Amino acid sequence: MDTIDRKIISMLQDDAETPISVIAETVSLSVTPCWRRIQKLKEAGVIRKQVALCDATKLNVGVTVFISIRTSQHSQAWLDKFAQHVKDIPEVVEFYRMSGDVDYLIRAVVPDIAAYDRVYKRLIKISDIYDVSSSFAMEQLKYSTALPVDYAP
Repeated sequence: MDTIDRKIISMLQDDAETPISVIAETVSLSVTPCWRRIQKLKEAGVIRKQVALCDATKLNVGVTVFISIRTSQHSQAWLDKFAQHVKDIPEVVEFYRMSGDVDYLIRAVVPDIAAYDRVYKRLIKISDIYDVSSSFAMEQLKYSTALPVDYAP
């Protein structure tokens, strides 16, 4: 991956609808070679998907909840079952297995506390969970879907 690819990726992360002609001009390429580079980045899996980013407040899911889960179960079978059920909860937008004191961290978006309570009840029905702790975001100070490109090989 060279400097031109990094510039292309940065532009597409900023706005995936940027016309190829604009990208090509910015990175000093003609349209066809620029288009080919984008296709190669897609084929290589560098560009996984192009999506629409929606406003959570306008979709009435403006409350962000970080849910920390601890369990005494650490078998693959337990993880497989737990992960599948968590992935089926539409309010869950991020889900991580962690190191340290917390086993799993979930980011969910909901309209209010009552909706979060329904998510919580779904979580505790899934499997044996030792502890569930939730924190509500008071204010979003930074949010980005753009990944840094300077580390790309």
